[in-house]
Amino acid sequence: MTASTSSPRATGAAVSGVPATRLGPSFDLTAPPAPAAPAPAPAVRVANVSQRYGRGPLVLDDISLDIAPGEFVCLVGASGCGKSTLLNLIAGLDRPAAGTITTPGAGAAVMFQESALMPWLTAQRNVELALKLRGVPRRPRATRARELLDVVALTDAAHKRPHELSGGMRQRVALARALAQERPVLLMDEPFAALDAITRDLLHEELERVWRATGCTVVFVTHNVREAARLGQRVVMLSSRPGRVAREWRIAKTEGRRIESPEVAALSVEITRHLREEIGRNAA
Repeated sequence: MTASTSSPRATGAAVSGVPATRLGPSFDLTAPPAPAAPAPAPAVRVANVSQRYGRGPLVLDDISLDIAPGEFVCLVGASGCGKSTLLNLIAGLDRPAAGTITTPGAGAAVMFQESALMPWLTAQRNVELALKLRGVPRRPRATRARELLDVVALTDAAHKRPHELSGGMRQRVALARALAQERPVLLMDEPFAALDAITRDLLHEELERVWRATGCTVVFVTHNVREAARLGQRVVMLSSRPGRVAREWRIAKTEGRRIESPEVAALSVEITRHLREEIGRNAA
């Protein structure tokens, strides 16, 4: 049999141990890099939004903000800067005077500072109510309500009424009820403000765990700068009225943070400094 006389150069094989890709451009067999995947559409898009009530002064002025799917964004700012107003606009509870807001077709679930549970219903029945409004049949909604109470570690409290629960437990029921709506966006307006520090810290852990498990997009309004630094992947600061996006911080590593973590403390100091400067400018 005649031996093959083909040259290693011609076949793209290695010569003296040198890979073919180093023999010159005409013999580079490396595939071209794949084009970068396009960025996903924002879960929430706020485009040039302004808001005023009647003939009153502007509350929000030309705010633009994109929030990615699965992102956890915290809104901070001085009292009266329009944080809750912006959240209500995203929720569709009000319409902006100018600009547009785009959210997923399935809409958003809202969790307020007060749990707003029905006092005559048990914890499970309060969660079932949200499922009933979605048209879930009785037997499946009872099963799903128990599953959601388990998610927020309240299985043992399923048959208790709100007056039998602590403030933190009521907020957990409210969170389970919000999750029962199965909306891709969860809007939270200072949900832990009325709780003591230890309970709030425990609920931070619960919320982070639920957020990572569900992959939902969270927009979280708070006056507590350290809470924002603890929870958010991004912290957006609004200016004093009229509210504008004044500054934002992106946090690269969010896993493993605690309220007492050094990185949370450092970011809190920085945000507080800028917030004080903003309030000082408005007061001058």
